[in-house]
Amino acid sequence: MSLRFVVSGTDTDIGKTVFSAALTHALKAYYWKPVQSGLDEETDSEVVERLGGVSRARILPEAYRLKMPASPHLSARLESVTIDPERLIPPETDGPLVIEGAGGLLVPLTDKLLFADIFARWRIPLILCARTSLGTINHTLLSLEALRQRAILVHGVVFIGDENRENQRIIADIGGVRSLGRLPHLPEMSAETLHQTFAQQFDLADFLEVPA
Repeated sequence: MSLRFVVSGTDTDIGKTVFSAALTHALKAYYWKPVQSGLDEETDSEVVERLGGVSRARILPEAYRLKMPASPHLSARLESVTIDPERLIPPETDGPLVIEGAGGLLVPLTDKLLFADIFARWRIPLILCARTSLGTINHTLLSLEALRQRAILVHGVVFIGDENRENQRIIADIGGVRSLGRLPHLPEMSAETLHQTFAQQFDLADFLEVPA
């Protein structure tokens, strides 16, 4: 089976879509967003296509597209949609696959089902995106606990934002997790600058190994 990763975050607006775009490009991967909430602005799939320079053929269609930019359980309820976990099955691809969740790990898909519960079913290694700023230690360590309670394999943590060596160090040490690198905020966001920054800040070999 081809290399596959789930990309999730400690909160919404962490920057995981931008990181997913960079990783999808670097791995020459396919990209899949299972549930998209909010269609009025550029969707996450469209961001990955634009910033990742990923061809439309490698952007796989979402299982659910919900108009309201809110938690999927609320968007679905207001649109009279029932999210069926049986439709949230990772597609088979002939190359690497990057799957991006919505918001944080414990975002509800229904009144009884969280995104983390779906990740546990998939048994795919997960990359956790975390801020570097104040509050990230608590949020990230809690997220790691939630992952391990569900026996989800954590491939590593990606930090996003200005460098904060102490926050990055203590999370890796206490969380017992590998720091994969840091994606700084980019004053000029373009596919070219994103690809260059990823190449400078990350070791691609860390993403090419086959997880146990």
